[in-house]
Amino acid sequence: MKGINSLTPKETVAELDRYIIGQADAKRSVAIALRNRWRRQQVEPPLREEIAPKNIIMIGPTGVGKTEIARRLAHLAQSPFLKVEASKFTEVGYVGRDVESMIRDLTQLAVNMVTKEAEEGVQGKAAAMAEERLLDLLLPRNPAQSAGMPAAPNAGIISLGYDDKGGADGRQEDLRGQSTRERFREMLRRGELDDRMVELSVAVGGGAPTVEVFSASGMEEMQNSLQDAFSKFFPKKKQPKKMKVPEALEFLKREEAERLVDTESVAEKAVRRTEQSGIIFLDEIDKIASRGGSSSGSPDVSREGVQRDLLPIVEGTTVTTKYGPVKTDHILFIASGAFHLCKPSDLAPELQGRFPIRVNLHALGEDDFFRILTEPRNALIKQYTALLATEDIRLVFEDEAIREMARIAVQVNQKTEDIGARRLHTVIERVLDELSFDAPDREDLAFTVTADYVRRQLSDISENVDLSRYIL
Repeated sequence: MKGINSLTPKETVAELDRYIIGQADAKRSVAIALRNRWRRQQVEPPLREEIAPKNIIMIGPTGVGKTEIARRLAHLAQSPFLKVEASKFTEVGYVGRDVESMIRDLTQLAVNMVTKEAEEGVQGKAAAMAEERLLDLLLPRNPAQSAGMPAAPNAGIISLGYDDKGGADGRQEDLRGQSTRERFREMLRRGELDDRMVELSVAVGGGAPTVEVFSASGMEEMQNSLQDAFSKFFPKKKQPKKMKVPEALEFLKREEAERLVDTESVAEKAVRRTEQSGIIFLDEIDKIASRGGSSSGSPDVSREGVQRDLLPIVEGTTVTTKYGPVKTDHILFIASGAFHLCKPSDLAPELQGRFPIRVNLHALGEDDFFRILTEPRNALIKQYTALLATEDIRLVFEDEAIREMARIAVQVNQKTEDIGARRLHTVIERVLDELSFDAPDREDLAFTVTADYVRRQLSDISENVDLSRYIL
C-alpha cells in the first residue's frame, strides 16, 4: 500500500472498500477530508495556518458502518485516533469528564505511537545491549570491570588468576575468558541456553503514593500532574524475579529500548502529530442535542452546556497536557449519530457551523448483509472458517446458507430493534453453536452449512418475536 502522502481519494475509497460494504457517500467525504490534510501541508505559510479542517457529521442508524469508516480511515492515515462518546461528557462544574480530557487522551495515544516507532528504530542497538547484559548475568565480569574500571579491548569475563602486572599468565587467562564469553554468545544465539534461569531486578508498582482527586470535572490534569510529581520523588521499587533466558532477553530488549529513546523528543513530536494529524470520532452526538424548549433543571440544560464546552475545542483552542500545550485548530472531528429523536439542526448553531459536511448513511438490506458476510478481508465467514480450522474442521458455507442468514438477520431487525450489521454476529454464532461446542471431539472433520441447517438452527427463535428480542 502507498504511503499516506500519496493516497488519492480514489485509492482511499478502494482501501475502505476492502473492509466496509456500501456507504459510498460517507467514504467519499472522509477520503476528501483526508486528502485535504495532505494538501494543506503543501500550502506555504502563513496561509497554511488559516486552512481549517472540514469536520464531518455522519447520520445513520446503528450498525451501518459509521465507526468502522472512521477507524479504518485513522489506520490508513497512521494518525492518532480517539473514539469517544459525546454522552459521557458533562458541563464544567458538574461531576464527570470534561471535554478537554479527549485532547489529553489523544495526545497520550500519540505519545504511545511515537514511542513505539522510536523503539523500533533502536531495536538493533537495544538487542545488542540486551545480549551483553544477559551474558553478564550468565557469566559475571571480572573484579576490575565490576568495580567500574574501564575494560581493556580484550578483557575477559571470567577472572582466573588474572595478573595485575600484565604477565603472560594473566593475558592467557584473559584470552581464555574472552573465548568463554564468545562460546556462551554462540550457545545463546543457537538457543542452547533457553532452559536456564536467570535473576533480574524488575520494577514493581507501589513506589509512589496513589493520588486521587475527588472533585468536579477539570481536575483530571491536576491528578495526573500530582501523580507524576510524586513518581519522581518516590523511585519505583525493584524486586528480584527469576525467568528463563528467552523471556529475560525480551525483557532486557524492552528495557534497553526505553533507555535509548529520547522522551523529550518523543513528547515534542507527539504533540506536533496530534495537532497536525489527530482524528477524534465523536459518537452519539445526537445525545447532546436539545429536544425542543428546555426549562431549568431539565436534561437539555446539561446537553447545551456540553455543546458550549465542546464548541471551543472544535473551533480551535489550546489545551494544557502533561506533554505541553496542544492546539486543536487542525484536529479533524468526525461526529456521528442516529438522530432518531432529534435532528442535526437541534444542535447549537455555532456547533453546526463547525461541522459543514453532512453525510447520510443508509440502512442495510439483505444484499448488503450477504456481501458483508463474504466480501471484506475480515468477513465473518472467513473468521469462523479460520477459527474452526484450528480444530482441523473444514467448514464450508453454501451460498444459499449465507443468503438465509442474511434474510433472517434482516427479518429479526425489522421485528425487533434494528441494530444493523451487528445482528450478523449473533445469527452466525447461533448457527454454529453446536459445531463450536462439539468441534474438539468430532470424528467427521468436514462440515457444510446448508440453508436447511440454518433454518433448523434458527427457526424457533426467528419466528418467536419475544425469543428473538432476547436471544438474537
